[in-house]
Amino acid sequence: MRAFGAIAVLALLAACASFPEVDAAQARYALKTGKTSETPSLVPMDGLIAQAAPGRATAEARDALVARAAGLRARAVAMRGPVYSPVTRARLAAAIAAYPTKFD
Repeated sequence: MRAFGAIAVLALLAACASFPEVDAAQARYALKTGKTSETPSLVPMDGLIAQAAPGRATAEARDALVARAAGLRARAVAMRGPVYSPVTRARLAAAIAAYPTKFD
C-alpha cells in the first residue's frame, strides 16, 4: 500500500512538470508564424450567427444531400435483416442443444 502511494505521488508530480522541449517548440512556432499559442478567446454565439452567410447551398447540393440520405437509409434497412442464414441458425441451435448447460 505504501508503494502505491509513492507511485501515485510521483505520477502527480510528473504531471505538474514543465517540458522545456515543448516550450521551446511553441516559441519557435510563434516566431516562425507570428502566432502565439494562447488559448482562443470565447465569443458570444450571436455574433458568429450574424456573420454566417445565408443561402449558400445550391439546388444541386441539396439534391446531392437528399440522395445521399436516401442511400444511407436504404443501407440501414438492408442491415436490419438477420445476421445468420437459416442454415447457420439451425446448425447453431443444434450445437447448443447438444451441450445443455446447468443454468437452463
